[in-house]
Amino acid sequence: MKILLPVLILTLLLAGSCQKDETPDTRGTVTIDNTTTLGSTTYYVYGFLFSQAKKVTTRDTPRPDVTVDSDGTSILFMTENERNSFYLAGEYTDEASARTAFGNLTSATIAESQWAGLAMPLAENQVWIYRAGSRTSGNDHYAKMRIISTRTEPGDIKPFAECTFEWEYQSDGTLTFPGK
Repeated sequence: MKILLPVLILTLLLAGSCQKDETPDTRGTVTIDNTTTLGSTTYYVYGFLFSQAKKVTTRDTPRPDVTVDSDGTSILFMTENERNSFYLAGEYTDEASARTAFGNLTSATIAESQWAGLAMPLAENQVWIYRAGSRTSGNDHYAKMRIISTRTEPGDIKPFAECTFEWEYQSDGTLTFPGK
């Protein structure tokens, strides 16, 4: 009994220390595209969900915050949150300038009239701000995105679009990066 109790306590402590941290990342780099896949009964594409820091499909719940598409001439980000959710914070001539601007973007003030329904046209070295949340919830969350690369080409049914971007997310309802 004297040996069993310390071994049991040590086992519990070790088991607790090996648990994975379930907190999603708040920044990273991701590539999404508009490849359409047929599920069992419906088509879907993968987009990106900032709050969970992962790619999710348009059939998942919650749905992605942003998906990418092409109109044949331009690449664009879309969202399904029923409000104007994109703001172009800046366009830069080179990667170094865009990276510096992205890093220096620690807060913003954006008038309601400056938000757009689509982020279009996407181009390398742009910095965008995205806001999630519905018009009525008052529960906004924000992400800033630096466009690293875009690619489009003809497709069988519609033009292919792909975008790689660096992102940073905050969920505290302010336009402060990182969140408080």
